[in-house]
Amino acid sequence: MRALGALVLSICSVLWFGGPVHAEKRVALVIGNSAYENVSRLGNPANDAAAMTTTLQQAGFDVVESRHNLKISEMRRAFRDFADKARDADVAVVYYAGHGIEVDGTNYLIPVDAALERDLDVYDEALPLDRILVTIEPARQLRLVILDACRDNPFSKTMKRTLASRAIGRGLAKVEPTSPNTLIAFASKAGSTASDGDSKNSPFTSALVKHITTPGLDLRKAFGYVRDDVLRNTGNKQEPYVYGSLGGDDVPLVPAKPTTLAPAPSNQADMRRDYELAERVGTRDVWTAFLAQYPEGLYASLAKGQLNKIAAEEARVAATEKARLAQEEKARLAAEGAKANEQARAAREAKAAEEARVAAEKQKAIEAAKVETERANTAAKAKAASEAKAASDAKAAEEARIAAEKQKAIEAARVLEAERASAAAQAKLAEQNAQDTKAQDNKPPGPVAALMPSEQAVKPAPPAAADIPRLLQTELRRVGCSQGAVDGDWNAASQRSLALFNKNAGTRLDVKVASLDALDMVKGRTARICPLICDHGFKADGETCTRITCKPGYEVGDDNTCQKTEVKKPARPVAKREEPAAAPKPAASAAEPKTRASGQVLCDPQGCRPVAQGCRIIQNTTIGQRQVCN
Repeated sequence: MRALGALVLSICSVLWFGGPVHAEKRVALVIGNSAYENVSRLGNPANDAAAMTTTLQQAGFDVVESRHNLKISEMRRAFRDFADKARDADVAVVYYAGHGIEVDGTNYLIPVDAALERDLDVYDEALPLDRILVTIEPARQLRLVILDACRDNPFSKTMKRTLASRAIGRGLAKVEPTSPNTLIAFASKAGSTASDGDSKNSPFTSALVKHITTPGLDLRKAFGYVRDDVLRNTGNKQEPYVYGSLGGDDVPLVPAKPTTLAPAPSNQADMRRDYELAERVGTRDVWTAFLAQYPEGLYASLAKGQLNKIAAEEARVAATEKARLAQEEKARLAAEGAKANEQARAAREAKAAEEARVAAEKQKAIEAAKVETERANTAAKAKAASEAKAASDAKAAEEARIAAEKQKAIEAARVLEAERASAAAQAKLAEQNAQDTKAQDNKPPGPVAALMPSEQAVKPAPPAAADIPRLLQTELRRVGCSQGAVDGDWNAASQRSLALFNKNAGTRLDVKVASLDALDMVKGRTARICPLICDHGFKADGETCTRITCKPGYEVGDDNTCQKTEVKKPARPVAKREEPAAAPKPAASAAEPKTRASGQVLCDPQGCRPVAQGCRIIQNTTIGQRQVCN
């Protein structure tokens, strides 16, 4: 489940440009205009376009359309056709080499048949850069425009100005894309011109084909390498520039070689959680990743249904857009006075697009119904599996409880048997002692017998079971873990004392029973185990509490330390004069008595320290003694 979650997040980061681009479909349009009819011919654009076409094809682009020497009508047709290919693409790239011009802050691409006798002609004879951005707008992940069109423009020298205020710039103007994930690369910085070069290709295109399709190389870094090469080859006279912005992580035009993902767990619950996570994202990439992780099973069928649903939605959107474009085309042809056959053809295309849209809507409804049916079946099966698991868990818990009770009964029987054996041994020993005493009394006096060898000495008998609680209470009091009475009654106070011994000695004795093992364990400790607690005015001194003695002029304060005694000086007598008796004033309220702490000292393995003012010491069976403040 974690592996798929990481994969889903990686795909989402692609969609939002938080990670590298792994495009399913990449398309490109390459245009090179060299054979201009009204100005001097350019030598390199055709070669540059051919080199860029080869580079993109070798990089694995799905579609690379290459066009050369286009007139204005052909350029418009080329971008209109390319818009259909960019609509369902993940990455769309447009490369243009040729003349360009900037008029009133707007950049235009100049076709080969442009005359541009007046500045107004640019609106009819050239193609604005905004038209290219609209063409590639539908691309889902990356939109890239590369313009090798900043050459010294010959049209601006002969163009007539109809308005003196209309500005015609040198090179191209700075542009800021309004759509996210869009980059526009100029061969030269805004306001400057680019060199056509002396070799087969321009310096800008030569650097592009070298760096831009490097697998895994971020586009911004690739254009940085292009900039360095162009500056070096032109003697710092030409500096390429990129406008727009991307996300924070690498965005390569050609993805790096994919890495093998770790296999995801096959647990049904994990698969269900992964399905729910993928359903929340709901993109084609996420569902494709889910099927790659879980290629078979019920949830795989649901994922396929979701993909069919997405495909139906995409087909509906594409059909709707195509119908809209057909209607626009029909209106344009009618406005331009198109021939009757062109209008009829546009009407047929519009009708076909509308029929396709209706069919897509129906298919989407069918796929949605399938997904809902599969979801209901999955919920029913998941509920049955959950009930079966709950029954199995309940059965296992009952078996564990019965086993625990049996083990507890066995332990109780073992303790009872041990106590009985100890009592029998004590009775036998008492009987033997009585017999020995009687025999000794009946024996006539005589010489003193020799002592028995040490190896024949009688070993001390274990204490009787009835004496163990009293002996254990005595030992717990000796090691400082008990303050209660030694009465042989193993009550809750005695159990808390043994629990305190366990905490400070690091043992795990059973506190509910005063056993012989516990007595031997406590006897084995020769020093104090539990910390010593003294009252106010006393301090811990080894194993006893001694009174705190302060030097003259000092007394024991609330924190159990010596503090200087404050001595109030007697007020100097003041002569009084008789005045008329005044009304008695209300007596001032007595000062609140100073609150004093308990004066106790808390000692533990870390040392002894006074209890803070307003605090007290409490006893706990599990954690021992601790300080609690109000």
